[in-house]
Amino acid sequence: MSSQPQISKTRDHGRTLSVVVPCYNSANDLKQCLSALAASAYEDFEVLVVDDGSTEPIAHLVDAEGYKYVRIQGPSGPARARNYGVSQVSSPYVVFIDADVCVHRDTLSRIAATFESDPQIDALIGSYDESPARPNFLSQYKNLFHHYVHQQSDGVISTFWTGCGAIKRDLFLEFGGFDEKRYRRPAIEDIELGTWLSGAGHRIILDRQIKVKHLKRWTLWNLLKTDIFDRGIPWTRLMLRAGALANTLNVKTSQRVSVLLSFLAPILLLAGLWWNPLLIPALITVAAVTILNIDFYRFFGTRTGWWFALRVVPLHWLYFWYCGFSFGFGTMLHYRDRIFSASPSVWPLEPGTHAD
Repeated sequence: MSSQPQISKTRDHGRTLSVVVPCYNSANDLKQCLSALAASAYEDFEVLVVDDGSTEPIAHLVDAEGYKYVRIQGPSGPARARNYGVSQVSSPYVVFIDADVCVHRDTLSRIAATFESDPQIDALIGSYDESPARPNFLSQYKNLFHHYVHQQSDGVISTFWTGCGAIKRDLFLEFGGFDEKRYRRPAIEDIELGTWLSGAGHRIILDRQIKVKHLKRWTLWNLLKTDIFDRGIPWTRLMLRAGALANTLNVKTSQRVSVLLSFLAPILLLAGLWWNPLLIPALITVAAVTILNIDFYRFFGTRTGWWFALRVVPLHWLYFWYCGFSFGFGTMLHYRDRIFSASPSVWPLEPGTHAD
């Protein structure tokens, strides 16, 4: 396969917004994504789909909507695909939309209006909506979890998100885009860029009125893989490299306390089998986790019913446990690299790759 990009027609030039959609296979999701963009009430935008070496036919879906298509040699990960996409557009604002995400009719108009209303805003992100596309329990749980966290975090934040995020193009280029060498598959390249932007004093906001629908079907395996290896561990390493623990979205202080208590509770319960007085602090610890997260459980009870909410509780505890594992393992890798490696390794590495 040629390494030269293959480009098809484009619908428009010189727009206010350039929407960049990275894609690797998943043609059915992409078709829905593009159809939703075509149905937008807002019109002052162009779309570029960057095909990261798909083995499925993609170009005809893009051409059907009259959008721009470019194929690069891959797969090399969405960080590289997005970076290449930004280099091919010229609008003042770049909007990143994942290929398994559908915008609402007002999503793009709200993005444009937000930038227009406040020139001091450098980047913004939105939220998944309250109606996930996939009906299975884990997909409803995971996407509504994301929705809840973002709906509680309206305003200035210190991170970025490419599921539905927009940024000033010149600023994106000034910071070198996403780290495509460190992140060669979907991971936290967006969170890392947001960390450096925020640390440099640039203003990023979350507007909870900007919503999109997520099409992904979650299973227990891809949930654990994503949250531990593509989110938790690399985010821990990022925070340690940045020299500060984040206090935003789902890593707020209350969540860190919940993680600590979720490990303490079973230890106290097991110890209480030998010495009964320890059962009281164990129950107090469980109650404390519940109180810290009562709004979260109430949200599920109101939105999906209490039978659904009751099934969320053990998954939420599992979430706290693997967050704790991710933090511990990520911390170990960080200090291992500082002590033993002249060039820190990338975690996790793809077979046959090495850290630069």
